[in-house]
Amino acid sequence: MKRLISLTLTLLLLLALAACGGDSGSDASDSASGSAGSGEVRAEDGYAEARIGDVVHSYFMDFSVNSAYTTSDYNGHTAPEGMKVLVVEMTIKNTFNETLPMYDDDFQGQWSASADTEEFAWPITEAEDGSDLDTVADEQLPGTYELAVNESRTGTLVFDVPADEKDFSISHMELFDDDSEGDTFFVFFTAEEK
Repeated sequence: MKRLISLTLTLLLLLALAACGGDSGSDASDSASGSAGSGEVRAEDGYAEARIGDVVHSYFMDFSVNSAYTTSDYNGHTAPEGMKVLVVEMTIKNTFNETLPMYDDDFQGQWSASADTEEFAWPITEAEDGSDLDTVADEQLPGTYELAVNESRTGTLVFDVPADEKDFSISHMELFDDDSEGDTFFVFFTAEEK
């Protein structure tokens, strides 16, 4: 009987230690360095935070940031003075029950300008007046497109960002037909320099 109790306690201890180990993809050092995630992320209380490689589940779609880098020029698009180009590869899948119209402003590039302010940019496929601009590469996601039910698309979003920034996020907010807002999602990362 003592052996059975001892074996049971040992098994419970091992299970408890395994549970305390946690997911190495979500510890503070991974978050700070922007290393790849491998999790499934859903919003809690209207907010969700993810890393590169995480699959983010929103009301209409699943999306993930696959990679990100900065450069001075992307396929002929040169960043304005004092800026650089942020290139973010994403995969987006329609999980809704009808075709989704997609827009370039579904996703913003963001960075912290100071402790008190957050700055952002729209993809370079949107003009200042809100009209669509041509893409500069075949893999670049256009200003507007559609995703059929269960369709998935991988492409790049391209942003002009300040030259001295290296830490960014891609944000997405759910918007409904009645103009109400849903959950907000952020994918945080440190962009590689090329």
